[in-house]
Amino acid sequence: MSAMNSTKTVLDPFGTTIIEDYERLYKEFGIQPLKPLLDRIPNPSMYMRRNVVFGHRDFERLLDAMKSNEPFAVMSGIKPTGEFHLGTLMTAREVIYFQQQGATAFYCIADVEAYEDNKIPFEKSEKFAVGNIADLLALGFDPKQGCIYRQYKEQRVKDLAIVFARGATLATMKAIYGERHIGLYLSALIQAGDILMPQLQDFDGPKPTVVPVGIDQDPHIRFTRDLANKFRRKYNFIPPSSTLHKIMKGLDGSPKMSKRDPMGYFTLHEKPETIAKKISNAFTGGRPTVKEQQKLGGIPEICPIYELCMYQFVEDDDEIVEAYHDCKSGKLLCGEHKERTIEIVLRFVKEHKRRHSKFVDKAREILKVA
Repeated sequence: MSAMNSTKTVLDPFGTTIIEDYERLYKEFGIQPLKPLLDRIPNPSMYMRRNVVFGHRDFERLLDAMKSNEPFAVMSGIKPTGEFHLGTLMTAREVIYFQQQGATAFYCIADVEAYEDNKIPFEKSEKFAVGNIADLLALGFDPKQGCIYRQYKEQRVKDLAIVFARGATLATMKAIYGERHIGLYLSALIQAGDILMPQLQDFDGPKPTVVPVGIDQDPHIRFTRDLANKFRRKYNFIPPSSTLHKIMKGLDGSPKMSKRDPMGYFTLHEKPETIAKKISNAFTGGRPTVKEQQKLGGIPEICPIYELCMYQFVEDDDEIVEAYHDCKSGKLLCGEHKERTIEIVLRFVKEHKRRHSKFVDKAREILKVA
C-alpha cells in the first residue's frame, strides 16, 4: 500500500509503501526522531549521520546498554528471493555496524516469509540463502559473534510463534496488516519469534535488542513490542528497540526501488556493463538542458544518483556535501555525476564479488547445505 490520502500513511511490510513526508511519521506512528540522540551515540554510522536512519523506537535502551558495557543484541535478516540488492545491503551493513559496537548479532533467512509472500519453495530459497550469507560475510559479518539461521529450520522461532498465536486475534492481525491469507499472518508471528529469540535463556537473555529495518517494516516492530509486553511474565521479555531507515528511490525516479522494474534497481552480482547502463539511463534531478542546469542548478533531493552515493557508496561526508552544493549551484552536471558514480559503484562491486567468492563454502557450512 502507499500514502492513500493526504491524512493517512499506510505502512505495509508485504506490499509497496510510499512515503511522501517522513516528518509526518513521528506524529502518525509514535516514531521518535534519531537526530536528537546522535551526540549520545559513540560511533554513529554513515546512515545515522546522514539521517538515512531517521527514526527509532526505544533506542535509548540500547545506548544505555552500550554505555554501561551490558550485553545487547541486534537482529534483522533477509527474505531469500534473489541476489543481494541495495535494500538488503543497507540492512546488512546496519547489523554489522551494531555487531562492531559489541552486539551479539542474529541474522535470519526469512524463508517462511519468502514461501508465504513470494511462493518460493524452500529448496529454491535455500540456494538463494547460500549466496545471501556469502554476501553478508563478505561485508564483514563475524559468525563467531553471531547467529545465522533459517526460519524453516529454527524450532525455537516456530515454538515462539505458536505461543504468540494465543496473544493475537484475527481483528488485531487485520488492523495491523490488512486482510491477508493466513500464511502471511503466520509469517508475522514467526517474525515476532525471530525478533525475540535473542532474549531466550539459550542466548543468555533477556537483553536489550535492536532491530534495524526499513520504515515499511515498522508494523512488525509494533506487533512484536505488543507481544513482548503480553508475554513478559512468562519470558521476562524486554520490548525490542528499532532503528528505521528511509526507502531508496528507484533509478527510474519512482518513489521506491522495486524488483518490478529491472531498470529501477541493480543487484551486487549483475554484470558491470549492465549496472553501468542502468546508472547511465537513470532519472536525475537535472534540468532539461546544460544551460538551464548551469543557470538554475539541479535538484539533488529528487535525484536517485545523488541518493545512490549518499545512501550507499560514498563514505566521506565532506564529499557528499560537496556533491550536493555543486549540483545545487549547477557546477556539477548530471552526465559527469553519473560517470563518477559508475566508477565508484563498479569498484565496490568488483571488490565485493572477489570477497563473496571466498565465503560461499563458509555460507554452506553455516546453513548446513551440501
